Amino acid sequence: MITLSLCMIIKDEELVLDRCLKSVYDAVDEIIIVDTGSTDNSRNICKKYTENIYDYTWNDDFSAARNFSFEKATKDYILWLDADEIIDEENKEKLLNLKQVLSLDIDVVTMHTCMNIDECNNPQITMVRNRIVKREDNFKWIGFVHEYIEASGNVYDSDICIIHDKIKPVSDRNLKIYKKKVEEKQAFSERDLYYYGKELYCNKYYNEAIKVLEEFVSKGTWEDEIIDALCKIGECYLCKDDKEIARKYFYKTFEYGPPQGEILYKIAYSFQDEEKYDRAISWYEIILSLPIPDDCCQCRHICYLRFKPHLNLCYCYFKVGDLNQAYYHHKNCMKINPNDPCVKYNESCFKLIMKNNKV
Repeated sequence: MITLSLCMIIKDEELVLDRCLKSVYDAVDEIIIVDTGSTDNSRNICKKYTENIYDYTWNDDFSAARNFSFEKATKDYILWLDADEIIDEENKEKLLNLKQVLSLDIDVVTMHTCMNIDECNNPQITMVRNRIVKREDNFKWIGFVHEYIEASGNVYDSDICIIHDKIKPVSDRNLKIYKKKVEEKQAFSERDLYYYGKELYCNKYYNEAIKVLEEFVSKGTWEDEIIDALCKIGECYLCKDDKEIARKYFYKTFEYGPPQGEILYKIAYSFQDEEKYDRAISWYEIILSLPIPDDCCQCRHICYLRFKPHLNLCYCYFKVGDLNQAYYHHKNCMKINPNDPCVKYNESCFKLIMKNNKV
């Protein structure tokens, strides 16, 4: 059986840290905590689970802090988690079984990350990440923000799911780091430009985001990231209430790959927002005709592939007076998530309609 070190970097995570460590402490053989400057109760929480707590002077470089944590590990393999992530009982059992059967010739183990869990415990966003690496391979983290492990070799794709349950609101922490690097005139890689543009978008600096993402698209070599950048530019224009230009960027993504449900949804919704319901219906119906991709290397917004199109088709068909089709799509929503507030509201409306029409 392999041995496993859990390595984490933290700062002021008292709201989620105990939940995280409690979910995994008995599935690992060692816990390494690197504290980058906590002023809350995080350190005392960590002491309940490990004595291996190290201080690290923060230098605006997430990779440097993560590499420092990896250097402290002593077991065969290293698992990394963020403080706002947990492993539920089902997946902890899978992790324990993996430790029993994993061959030492495996260099990397991937796991699913599940985010935005809905009322029926379904993840709305999924992606696959390198989560466990062999310690002796000495793989390094790359990137001062939005860091990743530069890993290679024999990869084992597991079905283990890590639940990412964020409590803290979106902050401008990462954006401040990027802006500081800009002020220091640090050269940005393609990847830095991509994530800098996305941070600008998330913090509602739409004009700046458009400029940076346009620069990335002009230099970009990775089709998936170019598609996402064009989509984000389109979203910026939606936020600026320029739907026509937004759609031009959404359409441009088709030059780099097959239509993606998430992007088709944004096109459809832009027409819905303009009350052009027939056009919106056409685009939503296209989404439902697409297969759900089994490739989760990129972040997949599952809700845009089935639930949200059904929900909005219910609304659009209702607006054009087709109650049968509206009810059909409502019933599909009921199958996926009957506890969603919008679905509950629609159910009450349909019951009232049926009662009044004695159906």
